[in-house]
Amino acid sequence: MSEVQEDVQAGAPVQVPVTVLTGYLGAGKTTLLNRILSEKHGRKYAVIVNEFGEIGIDNDLIVETDEDIYEMNNGCICCTVRGDLIRVVKNLMRRPDRFDAIIVETTGLADPAPVAQTFFMDDDVKTKARLDSVVALADAKHLLLRLKDSPEAEDQIAFADVILLNKTDLVTPEELAKVEAVIRQINGSAKIFKTEKANVDLKEILEQGAFDLTRILENDPNFLEGKDAHSHEHSHEHEHSHDGECGSDCTDESHNHKSHAGLDGNVHDTTIGTVSLTAGEVNPELFFPWVNKITQTDGPNILRLKGIIAFPDDKERYVIQGIHMLVEGDHQRPWKEGEERKTRLVFIGRNLDREKLERTFAACAL
Repeated sequence: MSEVQEDVQAGAPVQVPVTVLTGYLGAGKTTLLNRILSEKHGRKYAVIVNEFGEIGIDNDLIVETDEDIYEMNNGCICCTVRGDLIRVVKNLMRRPDRFDAIIVETTGLADPAPVAQTFFMDDDVKTKARLDSVVALADAKHLLLRLKDSPEAEDQIAFADVILLNKTDLVTPEELAKVEAVIRQINGSAKIFKTEKANVDLKEILEQGAFDLTRILENDPNFLEGKDAHSHEHSHEHEHSHDGECGSDCTDESHNHKSHAGLDGNVHDTTIGTVSLTAGEVNPELFFPWVNKITQTDGPNILRLKGIIAFPDDKERYVIQGIHMLVEGDHQRPWKEGEERKTRLVFIGRNLDREKLERTFAACAL
């Protein structure tokens, strides 16, 4: 008997299960989300997407679906989690047309702990929704590098109930075994699935009641007191190099307004920033050599690249995604009647040369 059925028989209000998708930039969260929304499983999901950058693009990379997509574009999940996220969930609960579950896709630079805390700290949310699981995606090729320079990557692995060790086709069996062993050192209790393109049986990761509050409290006894786990602190004094603005609800005294810190106490890397580029149609004979050159020369600093490209005389939108020097692209769907044929690109990385990117990209525009 499921937990929901038990609640109904006991006369208690049914709590909608919530799955939090986390994972560092480029690990495959949107790919998994598109699989969830595309497969014929008979479930209806409400999806909340947290953006990172000056222009919203993740929402447009999600497949066409009847599901409801809600976008939070503040970028900094620490601040939005107790404001925007609570408001969105409460509004969802007021809707007359019900849904079966909620999916929250966090930005790739977010610690999932504050997101999870939301479903325990607000009484209304706690009554109507329950955290079912935190699912983390890990890039088999780049995870070890990210663990060295990004505390958030370790936070995401440590907090997960389920881990998709993704992009296994890009590494050797020996490399894969090494990555899995490191994951086990960080989180020995999570269930691990090895995947290519986030291809996993959804019945194994959704609505399984995998969230283990006891384990979280053993690692962080203050979790239910509203203080961010793993000493994750936030500041208005740092310059928000990611170009996100803190929400008006960032009043939690536990942030101390000093710095971001991860599991090992390292300060959050404020050299990470975004560069957003826009144009109308671009010349494919110039664009492809340009993006290949940029990713080859600046690849080590490019944590994530994603974009929707408009080519002349092309009836379909072209979607490009990349991480470091690995770039892939394909047509996504036809341009809709009346839809503006607009090119949008977002680079997320360290010490990005905005002037160079803007100048050289502009040369590709028609």
